[in-house]
Amino acid sequence: MGRGGTEIRRESRMSAIRRRGLLTAPLLLPGLVPRLGQAQPAYPSRAIRMLVGYPPAGTTDIAARMGAAGLSRRLGQPVAVENRPGATGNIAAEMAARAEADGYTLHCTNIATGCINYALFAERMPVKPTDFVDLGLLTQVPNLIFVHPSLPVTTVAQLIALAKAKPGQLNYGSAGSGGSPHMTMELFKFRTGTNINHIPFRGAGPMLVEAVAGRLDVGCDNMPSVIGHVRDGRLRPIAVTSRRRAEVLPAVPTLEESGLAGFEATAWFGLQAPAKTPPAIVERLGAEIDALTKEPEYRARLAELGGQPPGLTPDGGTTPAAFTAFIEAEIAKWTPLVKASGATVD
Repeated sequence: MGRGGTEIRRESRMSAIRRRGLLTAPLLLPGLVPRLGQAQPAYPSRAIRMLVGYPPAGTTDIAARMGAAGLSRRLGQPVAVENRPGATGNIAAEMAARAEADGYTLHCTNIATGCINYALFAERMPVKPTDFVDLGLLTQVPNLIFVHPSLPVTTVAQLIALAKAKPGQLNYGSAGSGGSPHMTMELFKFRTGTNINHIPFRGAGPMLVEAVAGRLDVGCDNMPSVIGHVRDGRLRPIAVTSRRRAEVLPAVPTLEESGLAGFEATAWFGLQAPAKTPPAIVERLGAEIDALTKEPEYRARLAELGGQPPGLTPDGGTTPAAFTAFIEAEIAKWTPLVKASGATVD
């Protein structure tokens, strides 16, 4: 009985230990395993930054701030514009491509960073299209070729004649090498056989200061950033680069009307995120951008600045897929034109 009683007591103690272990084990698990069951905060739960590769006052900055203000309101979180100018927008583009793909860093791209730079910089280009996921197009705008009022030129024909009479003596300013205004003027020179010196600036703001001061003979810029100076008479418009005349300057002819058949060059501005951004976030941002660009107030402001709605979908809006297709078409269009023009960033 003594031996049997000892074994019974030993088994009772072991059973008690096992029971205590089973009871305490669940208390230890939360500290040992990831909290997979906990719900993540809904996106967005904090501020978003929007990287812009140009200084304030240019059209990229204008488009970015219009987009940021609208998305802040629609998303319920601040969307802060962060200007990181340099390298024709490539500095900001690279920062955005290398950022965390969590939806809290956006990139305001344009025809330069999203298209022309791939041909212009070639092997020196720090990013590639697959480094981004496209979200939506904010606006398209025509460019405007203009002169200082002191220059005896009021038409494209007169500008061509003067440039040919003074080869290499006239200069033109742009917001930077590789941008839409730069490429527009290089194609203009290529098509007209003229030699006008290019003076690139770090953004439209500094360039327009020099143009208004009369230190540039000719300039080319996106309509939204130059329209105020034209309305005030500080700069004289010569031609718009879109296929149709601009509603804000109905008396100014197109380059095609001025004798350059088929000449069309429009700028555009949209939003991207780093590649591998979660599909749900891409879908949410794409939907909000589309809705924003259809708001009457947004479209009225675009029209006032000479801009146009995205127009990528049948209802005039935009989607991530439509924006990607648009960029691919732009790359296919501009790559051979950049090479044919002989334009460089040096």
